[in-house]
Amino acid sequence: GLVNGVVSHLIQAIRGRDGSFGSIGRLGAGSYYERVKISEPNEFDIMLVMPVTRLQLDECDDTGAYYYLTFKRNPKEKYLNRFLDEDGKLSAFKMLKELREIIKQEVKHIKNVEVTVKRKKPGSPAITLQIKKPPAEISVDIILALEVQQSWPPSTQDGLNIECWLGRKVRRDFRYKPIYLVAKQNKKEKLLRGNTWRLSFSHIEKAMLNNHGSIKTCCESDGVKCCRSDCLKLLKYLLERLKMKHAKELEKFCSYHVKTAFFHSCVTWPSDTDWQYENLEHCFQKYLEYFLRCLQDSQLPHFFIPRYNLLSLDDKASNDFLSRQINYQLNNGFPIFHQ
Repeated sequence: GLVNGVVSHLIQAIRGRDGSFGSIGRLGAGSYYERVKISEPNEFDIMLVMPVTRLQLDECDDTGAYYYLTFKRNPKEKYLNRFLDEDGKLSAFKMLKELREIIKQEVKHIKNVEVTVKRKKPGSPAITLQIKKPPAEISVDIILALEVQQSWPPSTQDGLNIECWLGRKVRRDFRYKPIYLVAKQNKKEKLLRGNTWRLSFSHIEKAMLNNHGSIKTCCESDGVKCCRSDCLKLLKYLLERLKMKHAKELEKFCSYHVKTAFFHSCVTWPSDTDWQYENLEHCFQKYLEYFLRCLQDSQLPHFFIPRYNLLSLDDKASNDFLSRQINYQLNNGFPIFHQ
């Protein structure tokens, strides 16, 4: 409730200004909205979404995830022209900078709760708010995203292989949904100019997690409960605990690695009977072993962009370190869960 109040206030204030963000709306993303949050809901991801009619997407590296954006002829969104760089590319950096300034000014007008904007983290696309209302202290990551109503780019063609799990129709319906691009710096660029955008599929991920059964009634009140989301929560929790213990060695890892491995596992074992609730321990071990194989091979394809490997060989040492830590936990009955 506290977060909704603050975000609604900000959206109204941003829209009310005579600036370029008059069409902004919100989209809840992240683990709280996917119902796989593992601890107190004290961290939220909110996407502030701007609809754009047509954009030209040009890949800026070989991952198929990062793009330069330019407008097609005579865009309706003339107000975005001021965010173009000298090459006519839409600058994420310029847009984020302006949005950040507006939010910094507007949080001062929020009554009966203390809201501050945290210092910018290098390379992070998020504007992070700290909401203090004792005893609560809540962190909200605001992510700027563009919503584009056009077909998904070619790099996604062979991704989202959910036919055997959720069905062909569901895949087709997903691919008719808009594409989202978040303001995210591509670190591979030799010269960091802040004009790259990354594809985001959090809207589809949320839909898959909330309707995860091969039988439609899975986990509904009149249906049979499965253990899929419990397995995901357990591995997220394991990674979170290990990261607290070995922050430096595991800084490259985030819950997205675990979530991607989870989706691949759902495709490998597509039937609801593969995830029976009473077999939680066995199912968790299967999923964990799949993730360990990914670490061992330094190979975890992005679920929507198959040629984009989330565990590159450049990070082999980190992958091996995490693999050793998980194996230790697995072979010793997960002591970290009991600490």
